[in-house]
Amino acid sequence: MAHSGGNKAIVAALAANLGIAITKFIAYLLTHSSSMLAEGVHSLADSGNQILLLVGGKRARRAADEEHPFGYGRERYLYAFIVSIVLFSLGGLFALYEAWHKWADPHPIESWHWVPVVVLLVAITLESFSFRTAIHESNQVRGTQSWVSFIRTAKAPELPVVLLEDFGALIGLVLALFGVSMTLVTDDGRWDAVGTAGIGVLLVVIAVVLAMETRSLLLGESATKESVARIRGALVGEGVTSVIHLRTLHLGPEEILVAAKIEVPAATSAGDVAHAIDRAETRVRAAEPSATVIYLEPDLRRE
Repeated sequence: MAHSGGNKAIVAALAANLGIAITKFIAYLLTHSSSMLAEGVHSLADSGNQILLLVGGKRARRAADEEHPFGYGRERYLYAFIVSIVLFSLGGLFALYEAWHKWADPHPIESWHWVPVVVLLVAITLESFSFRTAIHESNQVRGTQSWVSFIRTAKAPELPVVLLEDFGALIGLVLALFGVSMTLVTDDGRWDAVGTAGIGVLLVVIAVVLAMETRSLLLGESATKESVARIRGALVGEGVTSVIHLRTLHLGPEEILVAAKIEVPAATSAGDVAHAIDRAETRVRAAEPSATVIYLEPDLRRE
């Protein structure tokens, strides 16, 4: 369900960004505003990123094979990491370069003065709808977590990525509107450069945050504390006295590997141990449906 919600948010953001990118580039061609060019490239980068997220989600659904016996679930993390690189290089660094170029050679907006302002106001409206969709879909899985906690701990990368992109897009549009408006008021093109530089810094910061979070997922994160508690509680039951140690690992956003050493009563037959393991696996899957791969090792606790 979380993946479905993520796809809905991605498609909404993609539709908005494609339309916005076209209008921004048209506005740039008419006015030669560096803020409009930076925002056009920003929207184009966001559109490419959303396509990457959709491709990653599709590739992650491939069935496990001999070379990848645990499946391809982490491919979603890989594509989310690529998104951060694209946002950093194509969006952030380009905007900073364009700001430097415009500051060195400032020129005012000489024609079609109203075009960039109208385009930016329309873009803010469209991005707000996209951001609203991302918030709505995130609220269905966020629970009582704060937004910062949700972005830092979410195992499915799509919603945090779209949230940060949409948030960054809205702030970037406000910065662009500031730069364009001040350029029109003062007839000084350096204000346009200031707005462009603000967009570049914003995109670089968001890209770094995304890279750090997806890097952690790529390296391999354990299940959440709540999931681990449910798994540990479900392991103890008929034929299992206690859990000696437990390890979990996300193979993908909705796939958890569970490896545990469990205590079984002394003088238990092999048949009883096998039965206890089967029952324990059934309890774990009922308590935590994401626990798709379970390895249990029976043992006696040695004090």
